[in-house]
Amino acid sequence: MMGCDPLVTVNLASMLDPHPADATALISRGRTTDYGTLREQVAGLRGGYVGLGIDPGDRVGIVCANNWYFVVNYLAILGVGAIAVPLNPLSPPKELERELAAVGARALVAGPSGRGTVDGIDRSALPVLEFVIFSEGFAGEGVVQLDDLLGTAPTPIVDRADDDLAVLMFTSGTAGSPKAAMLSHGNLLANIDQVLALRGDGGDPADVGFAVLPMFHIFGLNVVLGTSLRAGASVLLVERFDPMSAIEAIEKHGVTVLAGAPTMWAAWAAMPDLTAESFRSVKVATSGAARLDTHVAETVKARFEIEIGEGYGLTEASPVVTASIGLPVRPGSVGAPVDGLEVRLVDLDGEDALIGDPGEIWVKGPNVFQGYWNDAAATRNCMNEDGWLRTGDIALVDEEGFLYLVDRAKDLVIVSGFNVFPAEVEEVILSMDGVRECAIVGVPHPHTGEAVKAFVVGAEGVSLDEDAIIEYCAKQLARYKCPQKVNFVDELPVNVSGKVLRRALR
Repeated sequence: MMGCDPLVTVNLASMLDPHPADATALISRGRTTDYGTLREQVAGLRGGYVGLGIDPGDRVGIVCANNWYFVVNYLAILGVGAIAVPLNPLSPPKELERELAAVGARALVAGPSGRGTVDGIDRSALPVLEFVIFSEGFAGEGVVQLDDLLGTAPTPIVDRADDDLAVLMFTSGTAGSPKAAMLSHGNLLANIDQVLALRGDGGDPADVGFAVLPMFHIFGLNVVLGTSLRAGASVLLVERFDPMSAIEAIEKHGVTVLAGAPTMWAAWAAMPDLTAESFRSVKVATSGAARLDTHVAETVKARFEIEIGEGYGLTEASPVVTASIGLPVRPGSVGAPVDGLEVRLVDLDGEDALIGDPGEIWVKGPNVFQGYWNDAAATRNCMNEDGWLRTGDIALVDEEGFLYLVDRAKDLVIVSGFNVFPAEVEEVILSMDGVRECAIVGVPHPHTGEAVKAFVVGAEGVSLDEDAIIEYCAKQLARYKCPQKVNFVDELPVNVSGKVLRRALR
């Protein structure tokens, strides 16, 4: 797929088709689904979506944890030519309302874990939303039961062109407030094949992938789920990470591919009684979404005999840009670019940086996204006319071609591997009565890597309370985006042009 012709018809959902019917596809909530059964379920659900009148190009939100409900709906949505919009099931209703409104979602699927949040959505604020599909009993106007859709006569997969949109994935972007990145069938398939090529075997059907990274995050959606299904491997779906329960599942199911955020590896490294025996089945181990502490990597290698390969990516690249799989591990390095992808390091003068000198990472290739949904200005800001994506991340390269991240040009805060853009949190706090100014920064945290901290300037004569600000945020933002600490200050430090100096606040 790396050189996809835009006239060739493809559909990401068809990656289920080649695999043996009796091969295990999913392990979810203690139940196993083979590829033959999964194909039948997805085909029936496609028929259900067609029966509702869902057309190619329609946006369908998915509010599900990592389970069978997510996978079957995701594949059915793609199969009818619609656009899947994975959303965080732990988001408060107001945040979901904003995201659904932003993409003009026509339907919304709620799994068991997302039902409470979806119940709280104000449907009157979403006039385009016609259907809410629940995984279990619930009644109301426009409410549809998933079981009823599954029982519908199957329909075939709809052909899509390489550049037809498959997924809208909310991201902080390389600049600005959160926006929906447009990822096509070709983008996602290209990166899946780029990742599978790293091992040299195109993926092993005997693999068992550990899917704890959330599917509303591009790492979990495409790198874990997508590559496993493309290879015909098994996916162990994990809805919530608990260190000991995860170890038991890895041992029971013989997990061979273990991908996670640094917090997962740090949790295991901190367990004194854990031994290498628990990881004897693991063949490939990776860490992504945030920087891995070198001490954690060294501890895992020494105690568990696992060498963790780090990589680098971003939603706009579907997401993998560099990886260490199949390469000699260089401590602190995020590996080398995947095949079929051009990467440049560009200095402040717009020239290619010299070896050992820092430069902004620019990326160009078939996995680079189509732009931001309904935001041409933001798209132009991060992509030039030649198709180069300017990531905003700073790195240097050594003589062997290995990349090392050194800084972020953007003000992103990364909490447990999840992106938090300061502007989004600041907008919420500024809407609170009595707040005159606000600035958000990331500060070091021993468990999550970074935590969100707010600096607030109150209006004259107004008394503000730290707990009240945190609670106000929790009603409108996902918990990981909420500040853990609020400092009240008389003024914010700014430069000569009036821009807040976040480094000074840190």
